[in-house]
Amino acid sequence: MPLVSGHLGSILPSNPLTRRLAAQSVLFAVGEGTFITGSAVFFTQIVGLSAGQVGIGITVAGLFKFLLSVPLGRLVDRVGAQRMWALGATGSAALYAAWPFIEGFAAFLVMMVALSLVEVAGWSGAGAYSLAAFPREERVQSQAFRRSALNLGFTLGALFSGIALAFDNDDLVRAVPVFTAVVLAANAFFVTRLPAAAHAVERAVDDQPARGSALRNRGFVLLNVCDGVLGTNQVLLNVVIPLWLVQETDAPRVLLAWLFGTNTVMAVLLQVAAARGVDSVDRSLRAARISAGFFVLSCLVVLVTHDTIGWVTIALVWLGHVTVTGAELFQSASHWGFLAELSDPERLGEYQGAASLGSTLGEVWAPAAYTFLAIEWGAPGWIVIAGIVVLATLGMGPTSRAAQRFLARDSAVDPQPA
Repeated sequence: MPLVSGHLGSILPSNPLTRRLAAQSVLFAVGEGTFITGSAVFFTQIVGLSAGQVGIGITVAGLFKFLLSVPLGRLVDRVGAQRMWALGATGSAALYAAWPFIEGFAAFLVMMVALSLVEVAGWSGAGAYSLAAFPREERVQSQAFRRSALNLGFTLGALFSGIALAFDNDDLVRAVPVFTAVVLAANAFFVTRLPAAAHAVERAVDDQPARGSALRNRGFVLLNVCDGVLGTNQVLLNVVIPLWLVQETDAPRVLLAWLFGTNTVMAVLLQVAAARGVDSVDRSLRAARISAGFFVLSCLVVLVTHDTIGWVTIALVWLGHVTVTGAELFQSASHWGFLAELSDPERLGEYQGAASLGSTLGEVWAPAAYTFLAIEWGAPGWIVIAGIVVLATLGMGPTSRAAQRFLARDSAVDPQPA
């Protein structure tokens, strides 16, 4: 099999299965990205909701996601990762096809919860499959290629949705979820055609589980809570820096488009490079610390733009967005590394669910907390945000070692030294 080398090697994977998963990621993200971009218009103009009702629906769906992530992960282990992934993908397609028929807040709420749970089940299945399909030394790189492909797909989806919204036609807006449903149905078929995971571990056949529950692995759970704090770089990227730019600086609002464009290009081109060599707990910790360094640097750069003017402000805000993108790239790599090294091979789905608890918590508290700290407190608030990230990163060393000890004690896993 010829290898892809040179610069293209950082974009196009040489492993045939990785290429297929990257293609699947583009297909999935085109569908999801098309709806996400137009969802605010669809919910308010077609479903007839207020912004407050949309926010409540998202919050309630997030609560159910938090409560049921681990049980759904256990279901993945019983049903099979690829089968649950395909079922989740099929369910998502069916639910998106039903969106044009949803009217009123109650139906919207039920739909959001159902969609959230179906997507969590599919996501856990996909994550478990990705771990089981590759030998440990290839797991993180395969995830990095998929992440790059997702960013490309979401960009294409946003473009398609933008074209539909540009005509200001309700029929075209109603067609957006239908288009998403068709694409996701093709995605579901694609998933069923993937080969069986070569490194999957069969569950024990007796009535007693061979290893302890993921939630009993307190080190793993706390590690992912810390990782969830580090993952709040997305809140800085998508919420806080844009609000800061608009309210607290003299930078033109058009700069926002350039910021998000820069983030997309970096995520597509540099994610694989950031993940290279992350093949142990020790190297995952190193990637997490690099991510924290970029996160803190972003806070320090952006906070000074309150007092700068003109091109200096533009350059510094752009630099702040570049550095927080660096935090995103290395945090993703460390997250995949921890999952690859610290997940029980007999409970991959359950560990996927447990790992998502930290990111879900971060999505709940960080937007309000970071916005208040940055906008209301100014420079001291930015320093507090940086301090929160530093404390979380310091906690990742002892919690990862505790997770290793749990696996070494309760299973035959041979963990890498931290």
